[in-house]
Amino acid sequence: MSKAKKELKVIRFMSQRKLAAIFSLLLIIGSIASLATNGLKFGLDFTGGSQIEVGYQTPADVNAIRQQLVQAGFPDPVVVHFGAETDVLIRMQEDSDAELGDKVMDTLRTDGSDVELRRVEFVGPQVGEELRDDGGIGMLFALAVVMIYVAMRFQFKFSVGAVAALAHDVVIVLGVFSVLQIDFDLTVLAAVLAVIGYSLNDTIVVSDRIRENFRKIRKADSVEVIDISLSQTLGRTLVTSLTTLLVLVALFYFGGELIHGFSIALLVGVAIGTYSSIYVAANVLLMMGISKEDLMQVEVEKEGAEFDEMP
Repeated sequence: MSKAKKELKVIRFMSQRKLAAIFSLLLIIGSIASLATNGLKFGLDFTGGSQIEVGYQTPADVNAIRQQLVQAGFPDPVVVHFGAETDVLIRMQEDSDAELGDKVMDTLRTDGSDVELRRVEFVGPQVGEELRDDGGIGMLFALAVVMIYVAMRFQFKFSVGAVAALAHDVVIVLGVFSVLQIDFDLTVLAAVLAVIGYSLNDTIVVSDRIRENFRKIRKADSVEVIDISLSQTLGRTLVTSLTTLLVLVALFYFGGELIHGFSIALLVGVAIGTYSSIYVAANVLLMMGISKEDLMQVEVEKEGAEFDEMP
C-alpha cells in the first residue's frame, strides 16, 4: 500500500462523503417536490396533438410565427426550425381535422409570406398515454436488469450502489425538466435512457477497480481502498466526461431547437453521472459496510461451483 501511495496522489474523496450525501439528498428532495407539484411538461408525443411541417422561400423567424399563431387563437404552439432555416415544424395540442392545415396556412400567409404546407400529422391521446407508460416501464426494466447484472458480476452490495447512482441521476434529470418546464418528449426519454447507460459505464469501471484493490491491498480499510480506487480512475472519468460534454455543448448550440431537450437531458445527465460515479455508488457501499470478507465470500462460492461442475 505504501508503494501505491508513493506512485499515486490519493484524494480523500470519502472524507467529504457526508457533505456529498446531504447535497444529493437535497437535489433528490427538490426534484421529487417539483415533480409532485409541477409535474413534467409532456410534449405532443405523450399528450396527443397535431404536427405541421411548412416550408418558406426565405429563412423564417420562428418567434414571429409563434406570435402569429397565438394571436390567431392557437394556444401554446411550439415552433422550431426543422433542418434548414426555411423549414419550420409547428406542434400544437389541437385535434387534427381537414381544416386545421388550411387554418394554419391562412394565418401564416396574412403577412404575405410565401408558405408551402408539407405535411400534417396527428398523435392521438391514447397513443400518447401508451408511449408514456411504456417509457416508464422501460426505465424501470433497465434499472432492474442493471441490478441483476452488477450483482452477478460483482456482489449484491455493488448492485445496490450502482442502481442507487442510476436512480439518483434519473430523478435529478427529470427534476430539472420539471423545474424549468422543458418539453418532455420521446427524444428526451431516449436521452434519459442514454444517461443510464453512460452512468452505468462509469460506475462499472469504478466498481471493478474497488474490487481489484480490495484483493490487492491487504492492510487498508474500506475507506482507504475506495479513495485509492477513485483516485486511480479519476483521470479516465474526467477525460471521458469532458470530451462528452464538449460534444453535447456543440450539439446544443448547433443542433437546432428540435433536439434542445435531448441535448439538455444529456448535459445534465453526464454532469450529474460523473458526480454520482465518484460519490453516490461508493457512499452506498460504505453505508452497507462493504469489506474484504464480502468479496472473499463471492470467490469461495464461485470456486465451490466450479468444483461441483467437475466430472
